[in-house]
Amino acid sequence: MSYRALFASVAAATLLLSGCTAGEEVPQAERWDFHSRPDLNPPKFDFNVSSAPPEEEKDLKTFLGPKGQTAADEESWVGGLILDSAGQPVWARQGSGQMWDLRVQEYQDEPVLTWWEGLAQTPETAGEVVMLDDSYNEIARVGMGGDLAHKTSDLHETTITDDDTMLLLSYIKTQTDLSSVGGAKDGWVWEGVVQEVDIATGEPVVEWRTLDDVPVEQTESKLKDGEGTEEEPFDYIHLNSVSIDDDGKSLLVSARNTHAIYQLDRRNADLHWVLGGSASDFEMGEGATFAWQHDAQRRDDGMITLFDNQAAPRLGDSRGLRLDVDEEAKKATVVTEYPAPDDRSSGSQGNFQELDNGNVLIGWGSEPHFSEFTNDGKLLYDATFTGGSNYRAYRFDWQATPSAPPTATKSEPGEGITRVHMSWNGATEVESWRILSGDSEEQLTETAVVDREGFETAADVSPTGSRIVVEALDENKEAIGSTSVE
Repeated sequence: MSYRALFASVAAATLLLSGCTAGEEVPQAERWDFHSRPDLNPPKFDFNVSSAPPEEEKDLKTFLGPKGQTAADEESWVGGLILDSAGQPVWARQGSGQMWDLRVQEYQDEPVLTWWEGLAQTPETAGEVVMLDDSYNEIARVGMGGDLAHKTSDLHETTITDDDTMLLLSYIKTQTDLSSVGGAKDGWVWEGVVQEVDIATGEPVVEWRTLDDVPVEQTESKLKDGEGTEEEPFDYIHLNSVSIDDDGKSLLVSARNTHAIYQLDRRNADLHWVLGGSASDFEMGEGATFAWQHDAQRRDDGMITLFDNQAAPRLGDSRGLRLDVDEEAKKATVVTEYPAPDDRSSGSQGNFQELDNGNVLIGWGSEPHFSEFTNDGKLLYDATFTGGSNYRAYRFDWQATPSAPPTATKSEPGEGITRVHMSWNGATEVESWRILSGDSEEQLTETAVVDREGFETAADVSPTGSRIVVEALDENKEAIGSTSVE
């Protein structure tokens, strides 16, 4: 089975990432224009599908946070998108700044929608993780805890654990000896900080500071002119993911600028081992060496997966990577590679998601693509959007009924005919729309029932009175939301 998707997307706000490739002028995309929601104009996504996706994936939604790489014109778009399998928006949020790592997670045994929101200028970012319930009501904002409670969290990690804690990253300016990398003895770095924070209390459960175990000379990054001062510290490590290891007692931490993954004790932050980089405790087998990587995760089969950027500067082709890490023999070997379908080099961002059916979704970060592969590395499709970038791409099952009501407006296409435009931003259970009309609430009668047609549905009716009401119906024809037509 294979299918190819072509997306048209997005010019947006400036992406400022230390060590990441600057983008050129972002082309403008064709945009949606909704009568019922003129405040929303997300980019259009044009799917060219040669065959259907697997049956078990047909209800999955795609989660993206598109953003541009240049400060473009007034038509720029930046925000969060949930798309259905046809590329139609299910939910769009815009106008509140960049959104990173938009995804579905679980908190207190309930599904939640989370993302990082703020000013993305790493490594000194200013933001926090936002959490919504399945009615899109905000239930929490999470940031660093303890003596770093005054600092906002970094954009790179937002993971909720089974213990209702959140894994977070941040950076602090720290004075240290930079002579080993050609800097001053009294130089300054951005020291990476990992915290596991109790969401309910905001208190850290465990904290790791990188200089305790990772000296500056292990960096693969080059000290540039002017760096290494208090005003411009050296980003020697650039942490970009934290995850729970399969024993439940350890953390896996990815550090881009040391080309390494660290296993830490989840209770006391003691360093167990280093995989990759100049201080690796493991022999790296043929093809197993990774560079500038993101998103290190332990999988159910015991393998470690990651997105291997191999840039920037470019050292090789970006790829998804599945490694067998033998902790007794201290050797890492390649199990499967997931290569880009073209000469693609992702200078920043990117992720590796394993779907429930075993397929693999690769988000290509600074390159405007995401791809799905079989578990053994066969490409199923490559999706492309024009311009911009996306930190991580995901596919999830997501059912939501917004607490805010639907929106409906009307136009007059002809004498005696009213065109009703109906939408419900974020609703996933709407199968059809019922239109009622009459001169008063008591006189409303059914005028028409029409199938939902994407984000916005339009229907021409001949109303029986001055008042028109629309009802969103689920698959059982039960009303789950209603609104008056304005």
